[in-house]
Amino acid sequence: MAERVRVRSMMPPGHVRAPAYLRGKTGEIERELGRFANPEQLAYGLEAEKQPLYRVRFTMAEIWGEAAERPTDTIDAEIYGHWLERL
Repeated sequence: MAERVRVRSMMPPGHVRAPAYLRGKTGEIERELGRFANPEQLAYGLEAEKQPLYRVRFTMAEIWGEAAERPTDTIDAEIYGHWLERL
């Protein structure tokens, strides 16, 4: 069974790497892609910590609610671990 996660609902200023339309939404980790330098720190010329990057799968019903034309279709997004809350 895939691990369920929620994208944090943070709205920090500046360069961030979590799409706003996914914040607060729940999905399942499809797979871990490895550890990479945090692009949010690199964007400001800072020394970047390595963060795990995950491919997370969301249903259209989760993202768009009753407005979803095909509720069981899915979308995958690559999201850094510091944006995810384990459920």
